[in-house]
Amino acid sequence: MRVTVSRKAHFNAAHRLFRKEWSEIQNETVFGKCNNPNFHGHNYDVIVNVTGEVDPETGYVIDMKILKDIIYEQVELPFDHKNLNLDVPEFANLIPTAEHIAYVIWHKIKKCLSEELELSVVLYETPRNFVSYSGE
Repeated sequence: MRVTVSRKAHFNAAHRLFRKEWSEIQNETVFGKCNNPNFHGHNYDVIVNVTGEVDPETGYVIDMKILKDIIYEQVELPFDHKNLNLDVPEFANLIPTAEHIAYVIWHKIKKCLSEELELSVVLYETPRNFVSYSGE
């Protein structure tokens, strides 16, 4: 039996959307107020979905305490109350859009899971704007 289990987490972070090689005008045109040179912040929610076979001995796809700890170590600690552009190495050369943040989170969590488990990440930048990434 295959089941998907999910855990929700939260972090606050600042970022700026811009390309160093573009002019201020081009950055403003493409990224608008998200290009603020003084950065801006979001209260992000992330939902981590893990799909796999239910272990007949434990009844778990994954122990939720283990999943909680993985999310804390791989997402909350490195991202919470950080400036993504300046404080998170994965964004040194990657624009911290919601799409890229979800991608980075997926890769950080995936390396901590058993190979047979499937992973998807849903990242809410605002209550109405969210992205999903499943490793494709």
